[in-house]
Amino acid sequence: MGRPVHPRPGAKRHVFSAAAYNRRAGKHHRAASMIVKQSDHSANALLVIPEDADDLFTLRRMVAPGDYAIADTTRVVKQESEYGRPDRGERVKVRLTIRVDRVELDASVDRLRVSGTITHTSNELVSKGVHHALSVQAGDVLTIDKGRKWQDVELRLLRRSGDGSSSFILVAIDTQEAAVARVTGTHVKIIPNIYSGQQGKRYPATTKNASLDSFFADTAKTVSSVLSEGDRIIVFGPGETRRRFYNALDRNGLPKERAQVVDGVDVAGEDGVFVFLRSPAMKDAMSASKLATVSAMLDQVMLMVNRGENKYAVGLKDITDAASIKAVEAIIFSDSVFKTADEEAVVRLLNSVESYGAKTYAVDSSTDIGLRVSSLGGMVALLRYAVR
Repeated sequence: MGRPVHPRPGAKRHVFSAAAYNRRAGKHHRAASMIVKQSDHSANALLVIPEDADDLFTLRRMVAPGDYAIADTTRVVKQESEYGRPDRGERVKVRLTIRVDRVELDASVDRLRVSGTITHTSNELVSKGVHHALSVQAGDVLTIDKGRKWQDVELRLLRRSGDGSSSFILVAIDTQEAAVARVTGTHVKIIPNIYSGQQGKRYPATTKNASLDSFFADTAKTVSSVLSEGDRIIVFGPGETRRRFYNALDRNGLPKERAQVVDGVDVAGEDGVFVFLRSPAMKDAMSASKLATVSAMLDQVMLMVNRGENKYAVGLKDITDAASIKAVEAIIFSDSVFKTADEEAVVRLLNSVESYGAKTYAVDSSTDIGLRVSSLGGMVALLRYAVR
């Protein structure tokens, strides 16, 4: 497959330990899908629990200034004495309702920041009328009250987020190292390399993980820690190690019937994950995934560029112009678009095209597909007909 391909310098790589991954995912071992329920707060309130970065961006598009957001959080409370200065304060847990005045997405840490004025508090020591910012991550509970009936397009977007599309666990393994990654939608999260301790040119022999059996057991334990119901396991890498690991899945407690071996990717570790994600093997093995769908769409755009066809648009301005005449069929955008474009303008555009049936796909700028979109201005659209 050639030399390993590294992400662009400066691009973020979503790398977590297995424990950190489970903390951020709320230790939910089911297929990733945002939970949406009617809240008992009011007839116009919905309780949501985002499961991944796609869900957080969906909430960024749904929560607007003037909405009410309700969540459990912490706030520092300072006690003032009659003759002395206020103390340093104590951080207390409290349930707050805020009237939203600003919503921001921090894609680099997969966090949504919802700011506004406190209108209700469960702790009388926390004052109303002061400003507060809620930090929402995957697994957090948030209630949104719009003070009106939710529009059909808003409900469709909420319930479609994490719509049960296939998620995959990737294992890039050889006799010396293994990397495990989880692909959900178009987002990739990598757990740091696991080393076997086998004698080799790059890594010295150690007593830890001295045998392949214990190495396979450690790798399988990592896979198990991030495996959700319905996830598929894809194993690849150089030599016969990938098949030996696959054959060892049953005795290490992993569902072999949900796994497959992929040939043609001869790199292990984190580099192997990135090589696989840009290979033809990915499109075959993950044909049901959003990642493969987006990759095929980008290939289609590049083919139209080479042929001189005009059924595509690049950049916020051209896509907005095409959207104004309902010519957009689908939009792919990278989180890098927020570095150069107004976030509110992007949200308005996406909500606009969704309202007439166009599809939108967010991609991670640390992946090869995300880099391709970033190189096209951070946003590219397939059009229903040529507009130029």
